[in-house]
Amino acid sequence: MAGRFTKSGRTKRSEQYFDYSLLFIVLFLMGFGMIMIYSTSSYEASMDYGDAAYYLKKQLFANVLGMIAMIFVANVPYHFWERFAVLGYLVSAVLICLVMTPLGVEVKGARRWLDFGIGLRIQPAEIAKLCMILFLATMVCRIGRNIRTWKGLGVVMAFPLPIALMVWKITDNMSSAVIILGIAVLMLFVASPEYKKFILVGAAGAAAVAAIVYAIASAPSTEGLGFRGERIRAWLDPEAYASGKGFQTLQALYAIGSGGIFGKGLGQSMQKLGFIPEAQNDMIFSIICEELGLFGAIAVILLFLLLIWRFMIIANNAPDLFGALLVVGVMGHVSIQVILNIAVVTNTIPNTGISLPFISYGGSSVLFLLVEIGLVLSVSKSIRLKEV
Repeated sequence: MAGRFTKSGRTKRSEQYFDYSLLFIVLFLMGFGMIMIYSTSSYEASMDYGDAAYYLKKQLFANVLGMIAMIFVANVPYHFWERFAVLGYLVSAVLICLVMTPLGVEVKGARRWLDFGIGLRIQPAEIAKLCMILFLATMVCRIGRNIRTWKGLGVVMAFPLPIALMVWKITDNMSSAVIILGIAVLMLFVASPEYKKFILVGAAGAAAVAAIVYAIASAPSTEGLGFRGERIRAWLDPEAYASGKGFQTLQALYAIGSGGIFGKGLGQSMQKLGFIPEAQNDMIFSIICEELGLFGAIAVILLFLLLIWRFMIIANNAPDLFGALLVVGVMGHVSIQVILNIAVVTNTIPNTGISLPFISYGGSSVLFLLVEIGLVLSVSKSIRLKEV
């Protein structure tokens, strides 16, 4: 704590701030996630690997590694990372391209991971999200007032588009591509006071999506629609595709419906017994609803709302625009991913593979999310509380 005398002779003190509320919420979500991963995956893990705690142990390793990284990043001044913004952008692009090399690993029919032989598979899309937040925060600060013009917005958006396209086409991960673009749009929306531009672009985008969905729904058959076209048809009428693309969605809805208000009890889910494929990943929220009921689902949603609220508090009190944009980028990443995951599980949007932050099984996801939390905590430490 430091102090100085004011003109009135009273001592004006400033105290360093640290957001323990944010840290507690993240740790609670991680702990809850570990419990749900074990509850959800124990049957499948014992059948496939002979160890009911197989997925739990792997997630615990990723969580511990992520917490070490979070503590390190939180204790480094966040402006230190500004000098690595361009390098991070280029590295993320290279890592995405490496998926096509022998380093790329295919899991469950998807080639999205890299294996460097260190005992942990890395998903380049997760690194791209983190690097994009850092790069855009740096770039927006350098462009300054020009961000208000169409040219400025176009220049900034020209950088996340190639990364998003690479993630989509090379790793066949459209959901992560959407998240990267969503992070970019949210950061620009906060940095630019010209909201009319975003309303026009958003309206045009919504109209285009509606036209695509209408065209797919009106097609006489699924021939030529492709994988994602079939998913959209299954989203509109999951029962008609119960044995195919609509199977996972229907089983998730059965789990949600059977949970009732207070659920069947922890560990008592029936849908996790081989009915929902990879239940510990994208569909873990449906198991939460089945075992803990509507009460548990609302509690989880409230925790995420509290987390987003803490992000907003830190962003509003950040000492500069760069720090505020870093926090906004992390907030956008977490909030978009939560919304998309819950929307998929409840069949609000077409099925797409996306995890629930800090809760779903996935080492790369939790590792780089915790690095992002470290950035937010570093920004929070730069806030000074003044007391007269």
